[in-house]
Amino acid sequence: MKILLSHDVDHITVHEHWFKDLIIPKFYIRSVIELLNRKITFKEFLNRLADLTLNKWNGVDEVIAFNQSRNIKSTFFVGVNNGVGLSYELNQAALIIKKIVTKGFEIGVHGIAYYDAGEMEKEFNTFKKLSGLDSFGIRMHYLRMNSHTLSLIGKIGYTYDASIQDFKDPYQINGLWEFPLQIMDGWIINGQKRWQINNLEQAKLETIKYIVKARELKINYLSILFHDRYYSNSFVTWKQWYEWLIDYLIETGHEFITHQQAINELSTS
Repeated sequence: MKILLSHDVDHITVHEHWFKDLIIPKFYIRSVIELLNRKITFKEFLNRLADLTLNKWNGVDEVIAFNQSRNIKSTFFVGVNNGVGLSYELNQAALIIKKIVTKGFEIGVHGIAYYDAGEMEKEFNTFKKLSGLDSFGIRMHYLRMNSHTLSLIGKIGYTYDASIQDFKDPYQINGLWEFPLQIMDGWIINGQKRWQINNLEQAKLETIKYIVKARELKINYLSILFHDRYYSNSFVTWKQWYEWLIDYLIETGHEFITHQQAINELSTS
C-alpha cells in the first residue's frame, strides 16, 4: 500500500478562540476528565495549562520537521473561513499557508462551507490567491457534507476531495478525484468519546487492525489523518502514536505519496 498522509490545521493560537467559541472551556473539561481517568499524567495536564499562556495551539513546524527527518511528504489542509470551532483569522492562515508551501509540502483547503455554492467558491478563490496555486484539493472540517457537496466541489474547480470515510481506493466522481479516509488519530485514541480512552499500546493494536483490514480489502492507497495540534508534549500518547505509526509504516516497506502524485499515477494507469 501507498500512504496518503495528511494534517488538518484546526487551530493556530489560543487567543483566536476568546469570545468566539467554547473551545477553551471544552479543552479544560476534556483535560480534567482524562486526568481523573488516568489517561494523561499530571505533568501532561500541567503542560496543557501552560499552553494556554504560550498562545500556540498548532504543531505545523514540528510536524514538518519530523516528516522531513523521515524524508516523507504530507498534505496540510488549512482553513480560510470560520466555523465549528475553526476560528483563526485570514492573516494567520496566510502565514501558515506560505510556510507550508515554502517547505515544499502539499496544501489544500480545510473547508467550512459545504452547501452554499457562493461561500464555497469564495473559499476556493481566497485560498488560490493566498497560496498562488492553481491545482489543489479540499477536506471538509469535521468531514461535513450533504448530497450536493461533492458536485459543488467539482464544479468550483477543486482537483480532489478527501472528506469521505470509507475503505476504498481513490475514485473519480464526474472528474473530481475522491480520496476516502481510513485512519484518523481521534478514531484510534478517542474511539467514540470526546476524550482519550486508549493508551499507546491499545492505540497501536487498534491501528494495526485498520491496516490489516485495508490489506484484506486489497486497498492500494491508505489515507491517514493526524492533526498537527497533537504533535506536542501536552498530548503524549498522540505524539508517540504518530511517531510509532510513521516508523512502523516505513519499516514495513510502505511508500508515502501525495494526493497529486497519486492522481498522476491513477490518471496514467
